Amino acid sequence: MTPMTTQVELAIIERLRLGLGQMAVQVESYGGQLDDDLDLVVRSFPAVWVTFGGITNTRTHGVSRREYSTCARFVVMVGDYNDRNEGGTRMGGPALDEVGSYRMVHAVRRLLSNQDFGLPVDYLKPGRVRTLYNTMLGDRAISVFGCEFDTYWIEEALDCGRWPEPQNSDDPDYLFVQYRGKTDVPYPYLKSVGTAYSLTDAPDGQVAADDIIPLREADNGSDDS
Repeated sequence: MTPMTTQVELAIIERLRLGLGQMAVQVESYGGQLDDDLDLVVRSFPAVWVTFGGITNTRTHGVSRREYSTCARFVVMVGDYNDRNEGGTRMGGPALDEVGSYRMVHAVRRLLSNQDFGLPVDYLKPGRVRTLYNTMLGDRAISVFGCEFDTYWIEEALDCGRWPEPQNSDDPDYLFVQYRGKTDVPYPYLKSVGTAYSLTDAPDGQVAADDIIPLREADNGSDDS
């Protein structure tokens, strides 16, 4: 199974590609493009890049010591340029190809806020918008903004002292099989429960009757339907 960080990032990219239409020349994962030669990068403007911004917080979920709410941040960078003036790169212009970074920020927040993409994550919450670049590059004015979005999902921890116990190739923990990490044999299913009944006036807690209650596979979490 693909890690949740990857699933969310790819879902953001897909939604922006569909939603922005011809507003952006490029919508893809961020791979250090802004660290390259900006003269070359500007040729792909207006551009949108998406990256995982990190885990911002982790806290216990409910009363279980094994479940954690994992708070994650994703950053969408939007960039545009304008040959006419510095204000045009941010505010756009009369021509359709003069989008402007302000419009792109609005479009990104409009498309992503309150979305979960059908994944087991909380709705994306819009956060800060930060200026990354706002400068002249020769005769061109460029501006790049970073739009932050927060979400969370539930992660389950291993029992103390246990190792991962992948069930099949679709299990997220199958990663440890592929890379020859240490794994455990899964716990056996609980097949039955023994019960004992005693009378309140029975001497020394003498058992009056006992019973063995078999459990169906569905009671162990599998689905027979």
